[in-house]
Amino acid sequence: MVDSKSARYAIGNVVRHRMFGFRGVVYDIDPEFDHTDEWYDAIPDEIKPRKDQPFYHLYAVREDTDFMAYVSEQNLEPDESGQPVAHPAVSEDFVPQADGQYKERSPALH
Repeated sequence: MVDSKSARYAIGNVVRHRMFGFRGVVYDIDPEFDHTDEWYDAIPDEIKPRKDQPFYHLYAVREDTDFMAYVSEQNLEPDESGQPVAHPAVSEDFVPQADGQYKERSPALH
């Protein structure tokens, strides 16, 4: 599990990608990059994130598309719109809160 002091966002937070604008709910956190080299190498050098920062697994949405995303902390910002995130897994894994964020239905070890 990621030390909450080192990760800016927590499981259930709604975030927005700084460059691509999609929104998502955090469902897991890696304390640093933990994906394939192929995935990392496919990112253009001018926007390639550092590996030594938290990376977030998101249930993400953009317009009429839902997907799962893996995003570095430097590329995220809080989403304070209060709008729900219409990804099918969100309603399965989370309960919406009054502040627009989400709470896990049954917290698991991450």
